[in-house]
Order: sequence, then structure tokens, then C-alpha cells
Amino acid sequence: MNTSPWVRRFGLGLAAVGRPAYITLGRSEDLAAARSVQDMEARCHELLDRAWALGVRYVDTARSYGHAERFLGSWLAAHPGRREQLTIGSKWGYEYVGGWSLDAALHERKDHSLTLFRRQWPESLEALGSAPDVYLIHSVTPDSPALADEALLAALRELTGTGVRVGISTSGPEQGAVLERALDLTDSPFTAVQSTWNLLERSVGPALAQAHDEGWLVVVKEGVANGRLTAHGADPAISSLARIDGQTVDAFALGAVIAQPFVDITLSGAVTVQQLEQNLAARPPAGALEGVVERPEDYWATRSALPWA
Repeated sequence: MNTSPWVRRFGLGLAAVGRPAYITLGRSEDLAAARSVQDMEARCHELLDRAWALGVRYVDTARSYGHAERFLGSWLAAHPGRREQLTIGSKWGYEYVGGWSLDAALHERKDHSLTLFRRQWPESLEALGSAPDVYLIHSVTPDSPALADEALLAALRELTGTGVRVGISTSGPEQGAVLERALDLTDSPFTAVQSTWNLLERSVGPALAQAHDEGWLVVVKEGVANGRLTAHGADPAISSLARIDGQTVDAFALGAVIAQPFVDITLSGAVTVQQLEQNLAARPPAGALEGVVERPEDYWATRSALPWA
């Protein structure tokens, strides 16, 4: 497998392999029925093995990704010496409450309180076997109290003193405004951000560029728009551009992400080795990034309507 020379700018995201249900088009076809805890741990380890072999050295996880932190921790325990070569990013602020069920009424619960931070930090330490290098507040939106909670911000500043890079992840149509607010904080603990940027949703780009210019680590998630920019659901115009560029749709979409000068790490959310290899073969598109750009409100409404499968 010939991977892209850009591979070191990719990370492996574990959102889709740490729990049985997720919001990705084609998931039922990709995973079939093998979704026990043991099956998903084995799949996670297989992807980590292949990502490592291909040169990926950034792994993204979260407390709410089912057992993803634990799966990563068990993989690290089986491979002494690899931890020091990896950068691990995790997130707190959501709890997984899906009970390992595909049809749970609720899969995750949001809570950006100091109380949950103080509970989830030691949980992350135990599951991973060591401190993550990057620890983000998961999905900060305008209604989140986190950016105005002085006690929480003080606790996060304490965490930065231990060498952990603290930041936020963003979601929703107001990503840019939320990130700008975080950038404007006085005595901010934040120096990292993870946001959604893809060919359909580019609104956070200017704020990410500012964060990058100010020395923040910029990680981009959902580069294939939860499967909408893959063979499972790509817009015909984008599919045509990918074909002309000589790339699969998913590689073309991720190539568009790595082409952005403000992006440090682009996450692959692959659930099969084949998907991972296709993702990591991405290169910046040769032509202009034309295609369908949606209004942020429309993009996020569509994403919210995607079923857990």
C-alpha cells in the first residue's frame, strides 16, 4: 500500500470503533453484526496496528466514545515503547450512556461542569494508562457554561502546569464564534482546538486560521462529513471532482482538509483497514475546491438527523 507523503499529518479517531452505534452513513454495511465489546476492541486494535505501521502517530479518543480510551490503553499495554512516540488527544464533558446498545434512547450526555471534569480526568488516566497529551472540553457550543466558569478554568490552568495541552472541541453552526470567544479569554488555559471542517462546512476556517497563527494545535474532525463525503453518500459534483483528480471521494475530501495551511492534524474515522488505507492515501487536490458548500445551519441540521446505526 502506497500511502501519501502527508501521512504524518493524519491522526486516527476512535469515535466510531469504541462503541457499537455511531452516526456514519454505511456503518451497517461496514461493520455488519460483529459489535460485541470483544469484537470492537479487536477491530480497534487492528486499526491501531495498521495506522502505526503506516506512520500515524496521533490518536484521538474521548470519555464518551464507549470503551475507546480503554481499547487504546489495552493496545498500548500490549506494545511497550509505543506510547512515547504517540500524541494522544482525549476529551471530557460527555458521558457514554448507551449501554452498548444500537437502539439506546440516548447514547451520550453532555455536562461541562467542574464536577464532571474532576471525575472524568482520573477515569481517562486509568483507561489510557497514562495522561493524554491533549485534553479537550468536548463539543463546546454557545450554550456551554465552560468558557465562563472561573473555577473550571482555574482547574484547567492547573492541568496545563502538568504538561498537558488543554483545549476545546467545537460543533454546530456557531463553531467560529465559540472559538473566537475562547481565543479572546484572558489568562486562557487553551492552546488546542478540534473542529469540523470539510468541503460542505467551511465556516470555522477563519477562526481556525487565527488559532493556528496564535500557536494553537489545530485538529480537524469529520473531514468526510459522517460518511456524506464517501462512496456511501457523496454529492455528484464532489464525486466528479474526485474522479477527475484521480482520488477516491473520501481521499479527495480529506485531501482538501490537509491542503488548508491552518490544519495540523486531520483525523481519519475509518472503521475498516481498507477505509484507513484509502484515507491515508489522500493528497491535496490539484484543482480548485469547488463543489457544494452548505449553509452551516443546513449542514448541522442534516448531521443531527443522521441515525445512530
